[in-house]
Amino acid sequence: MSSCVAYFSAEFGIDETLPIYSGGLGVLAGDHIKAANDLDLPLIGVGIFYSQGYFQQRIREDGVQEHLFPRIDPLTSPVKPVLTSDGRPLSVEVPIADRKVVLTAWSAVVGRVTVYLLSSDVDRNQEQDRRLTDHLYPGDPDTRISQEIILGIGGVRLLRALGIRPGVWHLNEGHSAFLALERIRELSAEGTSFDTALEAVKASTLFTTHTPVPAGHDVFGLELMDRYFGDYYWQLGADREKVLALGRIGDGFNMTRLAVTVSTKVNGVSKLHEEATKELLHRWMPHIPKEDIPVDSITNGIHLGTWLSPGMKALFDEYLDNLWEKKIADPKTWLPIRSIPASALWEQHLRNRSGMIERLGLPIAAPSVGKTLIVGFARRFATYKRANLLFHDLERLDRIVNDPSRPVCFIFAGKAHPSDRPGQELIKKIVEVSQSERFKGRIFVVENYDMEKAKALVQGVDVWLNTPAKPMEASGTSGQKAAVNGVLNCSVLDGWWCEGYNGRNGWAIDGATEGSDQERIRADSAALYELFESRIVPLYYDRDEQGIPTEWVAMMKESICSLAPVFNTQRMVDEYWKQLYAPVMTRGRYFAADGLEVAARVAAYKRFIRDNWHEVRVGRTGVSSLRVTKIGLTMVRFEAEIALGPIWHKDVKVEAVGSGKNGIWKTKLTLAKSLDNGMYRYEGSLFIDSDSLWLAKSNIRVIPVSKDFGNDFEMELTAWGDT
Repeated sequence: MSSCVAYFSAEFGIDETLPIYSGGLGVLAGDHIKAANDLDLPLIGVGIFYSQGYFQQRIREDGVQEHLFPRIDPLTSPVKPVLTSDGRPLSVEVPIADRKVVLTAWSAVVGRVTVYLLSSDVDRNQEQDRRLTDHLYPGDPDTRISQEIILGIGGVRLLRALGIRPGVWHLNEGHSAFLALERIRELSAEGTSFDTALEAVKASTLFTTHTPVPAGHDVFGLELMDRYFGDYYWQLGADREKVLALGRIGDGFNMTRLAVTVSTKVNGVSKLHEEATKELLHRWMPHIPKEDIPVDSITNGIHLGTWLSPGMKALFDEYLDNLWEKKIADPKTWLPIRSIPASALWEQHLRNRSGMIERLGLPIAAPSVGKTLIVGFARRFATYKRANLLFHDLERLDRIVNDPSRPVCFIFAGKAHPSDRPGQELIKKIVEVSQSERFKGRIFVVENYDMEKAKALVQGVDVWLNTPAKPMEASGTSGQKAAVNGVLNCSVLDGWWCEGYNGRNGWAIDGATEGSDQERIRADSAALYELFESRIVPLYYDRDEQGIPTEWVAMMKESICSLAPVFNTQRMVDEYWKQLYAPVMTRGRYFAADGLEVAARVAAYKRFIRDNWHEVRVGRTGVSSLRVTKIGLTMVRFEAEIALGPIWHKDVKVEAVGSGKNGIWKTKLTLAKSLDNGMYRYEGSLFIDSDSLWLAKSNIRVIPVSKDFGNDFEMELTAWGDT
């Protein structure tokens, strides 16, 4: 299996019967696995079998969240032990601080795709080590780093024991980035130098980041790193400082920084998140303009087969092409949705609503089905998701929900991490509001949110509400699950909704983008109330003679037609394969061929460049302009004298770089003459429509380049002129 993709993730939300996920990251990972199966792609998953999962949530009457940790019984879960050829449990060892910890593995099979899950709950381990894989995302840093050693280092060792040699190593978030260290250690044990091993590992590694929130990026203190890797550093063929430099930011070891360093491709999960990720990495590389930071994006999608309600699927089967499920990424597939009678689509939606009310045990009387607007808000209770935005003005909310002729109900669901006190306070506040006399029967809180309850909500509410502080929502997928079921989105223009909203398929909360947190909350809450008062509620209650909200149903059709073909995992994973997996696999083979010949050459080249980069400097520069009157443009000429020291002039790119109204601009300068004093003169020109602003913000930049680099900024080196 040398051509497969190994997809490493700290959590997998495959099925509600296997609760080893906490939220969106895990559910996305599960949908990714299912789509790989649908597309018959050679992919395997690697994760951890948490014996007590994330946690079961109980909400007390006073709104306090309690955390329950029942053990998962493997005998009743969709997993089976991974065995050796002679029928014994397969095991591997990993170094945890000063001891060896034995790991066994379980497998969950999703069609043709297998997900391997590691566990330290083994009789041969000490009791403290058996408990290392009990809980997902423990707050204790010692347990956290131990789990990431198990996932990264243990995951590599498991695949080796299974005889699996992936062509691509996909880090789904930075939790698994220690796998790169283990792969370097393997090559070092074979006599490969650290630098060459790093290049070989980097060439076949891909990193997907899912959050701009600092809490989503694990950082370990250097003392903690020394305690857990003190006997491991030397095994990589390098000293402590060189290994720590792979992920060091200040006084901490940042797992996201490690993942970026060891990956040939980095991607965010929406177009807006690509920009947010560039902003994050720009803080670590301030000498590189944000626009030049090498980050791509593939917007998340959902697995329709998992999230589409059975009733809605039956309706689609009736009106769409017989093979529609094989062609969900084709917009033409969804055109027949517009021909579904409004009464048929609305009646199916009402059946979904009734099913949700029954499954969740909500005290909403059955006769009121379709006569009360129901809004859902369900996601992890982190403060940036602003679950309390709706409660900024309780008097105004009271008027909205208790209009006797146009009532509105809100359903909230979600968990806050056991260590997240502010998130738990959000839940407590919402429970308190829901129990007040004027909001009883209008605001509901559903406890122990999981995949099963998520399906009921995204299939049964009328409106899906999302209120994050922009741009903190990397992508989000719950609204996509709602959309395919005909549920309309009302969201801040963040994450995927920034790409999906077209003005006719839902509503955008058009609040503030600047100001303090409180100022933005006031603006966004006011915009949210206005949407419900003037647009959402009136449209929902505008019915025809048969009691059907025809304009609302037309918007449901537009939502399905415009969003379903785009925000699905069939499209998403196909893009991963074409844009990332296939190129990375080719690059990895190229670097590994002929005994790592290319990896060794690139390592030597980079070493030479780094050793001599201090001699590269920009000397005298000149800028002149000539008005080209016939076409109304200005031709700007640039000159620069560059000192390169022993570095060959063909190993650098010289550019004039500046900023204008459309972002940065750059134009390449070419070698014009070798000067006697060891300098080189470069020249170039650019046509612009105005020279005053552009030229005032221009400079000369030198960067090292190579045909074997994945991008121009792979070495993160630049030399700028004095300005």
